[in-house]
Amino acid sequence: MGKRSLFPRIPQDAYPTPAEAVAPLLGHLAARTRYIEPCAGEGRLIEHLERAGHVLVGAYDLPDDARVKRYEVSGADAFITNPPWRRDVLHPIIVNLSDQLPTWLLLDAAWIHTQQSAPYLARLRKIVSVGRVKWIKDSPFTGKDDCAWLLFDRPQPDERAAIHFIGRADMRRAA
Repeated sequence: MGKRSLFPRIPQDAYPTPAEAVAPLLGHLAARTRYIEPCAGEGRLIEHLERAGHVLVGAYDLPDDARVKRYEVSGADAFITNPPWRRDVLHPIIVNLSDQLPTWLLLDAAWIHTQQSAPYLARLRKIVSVGRVKWIKDSPFTGKDDCAWLLFDRPQPDERAAIHFIGRADMRRAA
């Protein structure tokens, strides 16, 4: 699943979201957050969020394409998803979803440190560090890339985006 691996990628980056990747996000969601999952895959992220008391409003996956689909968002507070990390897919998803609702995306944390992220930083509001997680259930190894939840929203005219970073040490102090 990472940049430094010779293993073939799973088609559409359909890696089930592990519970340890969701745990850092939970403290940043309001109680009973109503959300849409636009890249639902097998529904593992939905299971974790429902167990934490959040309310699924709609779940979608291919052939519904999160890069272009206009969702019925009434009654939803946010999109929450683990999207494909391929940049040609990811970047249109960021714009499309965050134009509709605040959008939490689980991404490789290094993305924000690249030039390709620059056009999207005016949408970025919060970064919640996750670290490395085990993407393949029976593998003895974690992934080679650190992950983070990134909250995107519509860009505001003439706004200098204030991005709040929540590191793992911050989460340990809060616990």
